[in-house]
Amino acid sequence: MAVIHVVGLGPGDLSGLPMGTYQLLTSGLPVVLRTRIHPVVTQLEEQGLVFESFDDLYETVDEFQQVYFEMAQRLLAKAAQGQDFIYAVPGHPLVAEQSVQNLLQMQALGVDVKIGPGQSFLDIAAARLQIDPIDGLLLLDGTTLVDRALNPAVHLLIAQVYQQAIAAEVKLTLMEVYPDDYEITVIRAAGVTNEERIERIPLYELDRISWVDHLTTVYVPPMDEQAQRLRDLWEAVDIVARLRAPDGCPWDREQTHASLRKYVIEEAYEVAQAIDEEDEEQLADELGDLLLQVLLHAQIGREFGEFTIRDVFARLSAKLIRRHPHVFGSREAEDVMVANQLWNEVKRQERGDRSATGILANVSLSGPALMVATDVQKAAAKVGFDWKQVKDVLEKINEEMTELQEELRVDERSEAVDEELGDLLFACVNLSRFCKRDAEALLMRATQKFVKRFNWVESSVQASGKDWSAFSADRLDDLWRDAKIALRDKN
Repeated sequence: MAVIHVVGLGPGDLSGLPMGTYQLLTSGLPVVLRTRIHPVVTQLEEQGLVFESFDDLYETVDEFQQVYFEMAQRLLAKAAQGQDFIYAVPGHPLVAEQSVQNLLQMQALGVDVKIGPGQSFLDIAAARLQIDPIDGLLLLDGTTLVDRALNPAVHLLIAQVYQQAIAAEVKLTLMEVYPDDYEITVIRAAGVTNEERIERIPLYELDRISWVDHLTTVYVPPMDEQAQRLRDLWEAVDIVARLRAPDGCPWDREQTHASLRKYVIEEAYEVAQAIDEEDEEQLADELGDLLLQVLLHAQIGREFGEFTIRDVFARLSAKLIRRHPHVFGSREAEDVMVANQLWNEVKRQERGDRSATGILANVSLSGPALMVATDVQKAAAKVGFDWKQVKDVLEKINEEMTELQEELRVDERSEAVDEELGDLLFACVNLSRFCKRDAEALLMRATQKFVKRFNWVESSVQASGKDWSAFSADRLDDLWRDAKIALRDKN
């Protein structure tokens, strides 16, 4: 069985080369380098080291992922010849070395890959920056950096920033989370005598550095100030948890799922209003308010052991994947209609045994109360459970009004008043439906009309220079009638 000894050349010159690596390199076994562009290679050559390298692949293959794949293939082909040899890479074999990872994954029968010693740039970088990784350290690849991987609460090291084009991409990605002028540190050739360079700069200058090369690493310190972390997705989660803490906000602490119900609806409507007004700034603000409701419910769920925000994310992601088999599976949807059919098909499958089979089974009870009441009545009407004429509906309204009046005379604070008032509203929805009117739209129109008339009355009161208390009820009624006349042509 051929053995591939994979060793690391350390982060810099001979002083950082592990003794175990040096002993293997000088053992007489053939040596293959991932690249000869490394400070220690010249010094090893001066000591008589003979080697071959994969530098030619960087010139002939466009994609780096393909480069590292080709390297692993060449290594396995060489091992297939039956001779042991050494594969030496910069730093440590298992730190930021995709070719080694590919080699381990593609390892074939009859080839033994042994990971040897090495020293990564992490040790020297941490020493130069005077940071302790145990405080939290995130190491990312600059060539594949995405903003969702960033965590401003911990130390961040970005490797593979080997040219200005990559530095520009790294800068733009970091700016999704960090302020443009946030101070970062650029390190080149850490630990290499006479070549090491460390410079602190504002983030926006990252791609203006002319000396960026294959030995460059970018360090981004943790954000200590809360105001700087506001763009981080988890900061809002932490703030809500703080509001619900024993020493947090009294209002937030006393909220429950039930007490927050009306605010979820209210915020959703305000989002809709911002959309209708085509106000992007307001839309972003209102979406934040709606998200607050999600975070509050998730925090309450966490406190009672029901669910956490991660459960919310997980269920949403799983549902999106399930209900889009034409995107994440083998189904096809050539248009919106088919996509909707697939969505509803999966939705029915999800319900399974939980699906009701009654007349009202397919009526959603989610939505504005007037709209839901209308849908329920329409479904019942399909099987003849409905009034025959408008006169019957009006009689029902009068009946409900009489019952409400009786309960109000007994005790206007009783639950019976709530029940009778609800019945009266439901009967009014019936009348709207019977007259082929949209109860939701009618109520909104009436509310808007009231607002206009009240604003007119308020303007009259203000124009008089008197306080509201100076106007009798009869005088206010007169102003209201005047408002109706003045605004009649506008309604």
